[in-house]
Amino acid sequence: MNTMNLDTNTLTGLAIVAVLAVLGLAVWVMNHLNQSQRLQQRFGAEYARTVERLGSREKAEAELRARERRVERLHIEALAPSDAARFAQEWKLLQGHFVDNPRGTLADADRLVRELMLRRGYPMADFERRAADISVDHPAVVENYRAAHDIALRDLRAPTSTEDLRRAVLHYHALFDDLLEVAPDLPRTAPITRHMEARS
Repeated sequence: MNTMNLDTNTLTGLAIVAVLAVLGLAVWVMNHLNQSQRLQQRFGAEYARTVERLGSREKAEAELRARERRVERLHIEALAPSDAARFAQEWKLLQGHFVDNPRGTLADADRLVRELMLRRGYPMADFERRAADISVDHPAVVENYRAAHDIALRDLRAPTSTEDLRRAVLHYHALFDDLLEVAPDLPRTAPITRHMEARS
């Protein structure tokens, strides 16, 4: 009889352990699927590009999470309205020079995008690191950045067509517009002493 109770207790204990293991596995799988879905939604096409480049979903997701952690440690700031206006004016001026100097305009567009990134708080590392950092908060336009950069590199090796240069400037413009985030102008509140004086 004791042996029977022992066997029943052992079987019950094993069944509980098995159920807990299955539940733990189910929770882990759900968290993993939710994490994958979150990364796919956040990074969009950049998610698929990273999976293809690294050859596996696990490696790609580890890379994308590392990007998120790195960018979280940066001090990315929206622009003050005056800075945004200055950058917008500079872009307008450089666009006006395209007809007379398309190559110079492309170089100016690259310079202005870098300056804007630096002003926002992005570090000026190598191109791939800059593109990776941008992909965290601007995944829809990081491909524009890569396309513009590729055309600029091709043009350095052998002159490209004016149409290619125009497309590169348009790619830079898409990124520039997305990066040109302006901090909201918060309404000024009167000092506490004024409120107190008004009441008395």
